[in-house]
Amino acid sequence: MSTNLTQVLSDEHQLILRMIALVEKNSVRMEQGQFRDWRFFLDAVDFIRNYADHFHHAKEEDILFVALVKNGMPEKQSPIEAMLIEHDHGRAFVRALESAAEKALAGEHGQIPTIAENARNYAELLRNHIDKEDNILYPLAERVLPEEVRSGMLQAYQQAAAKTPGLEEKYRQLVERYEQQAAA
Repeated sequence: MSTNLTQVLSDEHQLILRMIALVEKNSVRMEQGQFRDWRFFLDAVDFIRNYADHFHHAKEEDILFVALVKNGMPEKQSPIEAMLIEHDHGRAFVRALESAAEKALAGEHGQIPTIAENARNYAELLRNHIDKEDNILYPLAERVLPEEVRSGMLQAYQQAAAKTPGLEEKYRQLVERYEQQAAA
């Protein structure tokens, strides 16, 4: 078993970045009048909530961040606090995106600027957030977390993933389906 505590999280970031790329591309196409698939934006919200937030962020918040605090990282005025604040900001963008997409799907006009703004803001926030985690927080965690906590953390990641069997594959297929549509 690998003792790299953050590789699984970095790997999950790759699927999240693929969905963000689709959100960005389809937002631009929507603003240009070339895309009106409101269901895509609701599927993106579903992906963000269930894969990025509940599946991925839960591992960070409930396992990695807890271990970092237990091993000396301050909870406040620290990288952990900054990441948690960004998780909350992302959730606010997603709520607004969902609301506007639902209104558009119901036939309410004038939702394109709101969808585009929240999609863009979420994508920008997440790209920067992932960059900070992959290049600052995760390498720091690899340096400071002692060997004796690593196997327990990896086991906790596996247990967290086991609570939602098939979830990762479901969302990988969703992203692949939308990537194929975008390429057509």
